[in-house]
Amino acid sequence: MTASLPPPTYVRQSALSSSDCRPLPDRVAVRSRSLANMAYDHDQAILQIEFRGGTVYPYFRVPRQTYQDLLQADSKGTYFNRYVRSAFRYARLHPECTVRCPCPQSAVLP
Repeated sequence: MTASLPPPTYVRQSALSSSDCRPLPDRVAVRSRSLANMAYDHDQAILQIEFRGGTVYPYFRVPRQTYQDLLQADSKGTYFNRYVRSAFRYARLHPECTVRCPCPQSAVLP
Protein backbone atom coordinates (compact mmCIF):
# COMPACT_ATOMS: atom_id res chain seq x y z
CA MET A 1 0.00 0.00 0.00
CA THR A 2 1.00 3.60 -0.43
CA ALA A 3 3.07 4.88 2.48
CA SER A 4 2.41 8.58 1.99
CA LEU A 5 -0.05 10.47 -0.13
CA PRO A 6 0.34 13.81 -1.88
CA PRO A 7 -1.72 16.61 -0.36
CA PRO A 8 -5.18 17.05 -1.91
CA THR A 9 -5.46 19.57 -4.71
CA TYR A 10 -8.50 21.81 -4.31
CA VAL A 11 -9.26 23.41 -7.66
CA ARG A 12 -12.67 24.42 -8.97
CA GLN A 13 -13.34 24.70 -12.66
CA SER A 14 -16.59 25.37 -14.46
CA ALA A 15 -16.44 22.42 -16.85
CA LEU A 16 -14.33 19.50 -17.91
CA SER A 17 -12.27 19.52 -21.04
CA SER A 18 -13.37 17.16 -23.77
CA SER A 19 -10.50 14.80 -22.99
CA ASP A 20 -11.73 14.45 -19.38
CA CYS A 21 -15.38 13.99 -20.35
CA ARG A 22 -15.35 10.72 -22.20
CA PRO A 23 -15.25 7.26 -20.67
CA LEU A 24 -11.79 5.74 -20.65
CA PRO A 25 -11.17 2.56 -22.64
CA ASP A 26 -10.00 -0.71 -21.13
CA ARG A 27 -12.23 -0.66 -18.08
CA VAL A 28 -11.56 -3.35 -15.51
CA ALA A 29 -14.54 -4.91 -13.71
CA VAL A 30 -13.81 -5.30 -10.00
CA ARG A 31 -15.31 -7.34 -7.19
CA SER A 32 -16.60 -4.75 -4.77
CA ARG A 33 -19.84 -3.82 -3.06
CA SER A 34 -19.43 -0.16 -4.05
CA LEU A 35 -17.20 -0.06 -7.17
CA ALA A 36 -18.32 -1.59 -10.48
CA ASN A 37 -15.31 -0.93 -12.71
CA MET A 38 -12.34 1.34 -13.18
CA ALA A 39 -9.94 2.50 -15.85
CA TYR A 40 -6.65 4.36 -15.79
CA ASP A 41 -5.16 6.74 -18.34
CA HIS A 42 -1.39 6.41 -17.88
CA ASP A 43 -0.59 9.48 -20.02
CA GLN A 44 -2.88 11.87 -18.12
CA ALA A 45 -2.82 10.10 -14.71
CA ILE A 46 -6.63 9.92 -14.59
CA LEU A 47 -8.33 7.19 -12.60
CA GLN A 48 -11.95 6.80 -13.69
CA ILE A 49 -14.26 4.87 -11.38
CA GLU A 50 -17.80 3.74 -12.03
CA PHE A 51 -19.80 3.00 -8.91
CA ARG A 52 -22.48 0.30 -8.61
CA GLY A 53 -25.18 2.97 -8.95
CA GLY A 54 -23.80 3.92 -12.40
CA THR A 55 -22.21 7.24 -11.48
CA VAL A 56 -18.77 7.83 -13.03
CA TYR A 57 -16.03 9.92 -11.42
CA PRO A 58 -12.62 10.69 -12.93
CA TYR A 59 -9.90 11.41 -10.34
CA PHE A 60 -7.00 13.56 -11.56
CA ARG A 61 -3.22 13.27 -11.02
CA VAL A 62 -3.49 9.81 -9.50
CA PRO A 63 -0.12 8.05 -9.45
CA ARG A 64 0.08 4.76 -11.31
CA GLN A 65 1.12 3.03 -8.07
CA THR A 66 -2.12 4.14 -6.38
CA TYR A 67 -4.12 2.61 -9.24
CA GLN A 68 -2.13 -0.62 -9.03
CA ASP A 69 -2.55 -0.76 -5.25
CA LEU A 70 -6.30 -0.23 -5.65
CA LEU A 71 -6.51 -3.12 -8.12
CA GLN A 72 -4.66 -5.40 -5.69
CA ALA A 73 -6.47 -4.34 -2.51
CA ASP A 74 -8.50 -6.99 -0.72
CA SER A 75 -11.23 -4.42 -0.14
CA LYS A 76 -11.42 -2.02 -3.08
CA GLY A 77 -14.02 0.17 -1.36
CA THR A 78 -11.94 0.54 1.80
CA TYR A 79 -8.79 1.36 -0.16
CA PHE A 80 -10.69 3.84 -2.33
CA ASN A 81 -12.22 5.60 0.70
CA ARG A 82 -8.91 5.77 2.52
CA TYR A 83 -6.45 6.67 -0.26
CA VAL A 84 -8.35 8.10 -3.23
CA ARG A 85 -11.72 9.70 -2.41
CA SER A 86 -10.53 12.81 -0.59
CA ALA A 87 -6.90 12.82 -1.74
CA PHE A 88 -7.37 13.79 -5.40
CA ARG A 89 -9.29 16.36 -7.41
CA TYR A 90 -12.27 14.72 -9.09
CA ALA A 91 -15.36 15.34 -11.18
CA ARG A 92 -18.80 13.80 -11.35
CA LEU A 93 -19.67 13.01 -14.93
CA HIS A 94 -23.19 13.82 -16.01
CA PRO A 95 -24.93 10.73 -17.46
CA GLU A 96 -24.99 12.34 -20.92
CA CYS A 97 -21.18 12.41 -20.95
CA THR A 98 -21.12 8.78 -21.94
CA VAL A 99 -23.25 9.66 -24.99
CA ARG A 100 -21.96 13.06 -26.09
CA CYS A 101 -19.10 15.31 -25.20
CA PRO A 102 -18.40 17.96 -24.06
CA CYS A 103 -21.00 17.90 -21.34
CA PRO A 104 -21.52 21.33 -19.72
CA GLN A 105 -23.22 19.84 -16.65
CA SER A 106 -20.06 18.10 -15.46
CA ALA A 107 -17.92 20.14 -13.12
CA VAL A 108 -14.62 19.51 -11.34
CA LEU A 109 -15.11 19.33 -7.60
CA PRO A 110 -12.63 19.86 -4.78
